[in-house]
Amino acid sequence: MDEDERVREGTTRERAREEATVPVRKAKPPRRKWPLLIAGGLIGIPVLIMAVWTAIALNFSYSEGERAGFIQKFSHKGWVCKTWEGDMAQVNIPGSAPEHFLFTVRDDSIAKEITKLSGARVSLTYEQHPGVPGTCFGETDYFVTGVKTIP
Repeated sequence: MDEDERVREGTTRERAREEATVPVRKAKPPRRKWPLLIAGGLIGIPVLIMAVWTAIALNFSYSEGERAGFIQKFSHKGWVCKTWEGDMAQVNIPGSAPEHFLFTVRDDSIAKEITKLSGARVSLTYEQHPGVPGTCFGETDYFVTGVKTIP
């Protein structure tokens, strides 16, 4: 071996010794994310399903129509979600027991009109939205979209 080879071999041995003395850092094991994913799925999926169901139930009406009668009761009620709830008496034959039509109003301008016409004979235009979860959007399935007086 010549001198150059010995020098090269010596430097490589020194480097190997230096590298051996440097502590090797081990990579941290990856954190387990499964509990968070399961908890997020158990909470997030039902919330998402309820939100989609509510949006569908409120935006697509099952039926539409008009009912005529006398507004018996109309009030703004609820602890957190305030809605206008009303009761209209429908009398078909004078002297017979009235049939009651329970309804919900979501629009404040329609609620003001109904309040003005309380006690008078009115015709209510409504949409039926069955399956709306909870009572936050209204206590009934019938949502009034218009009102007019009947002479």
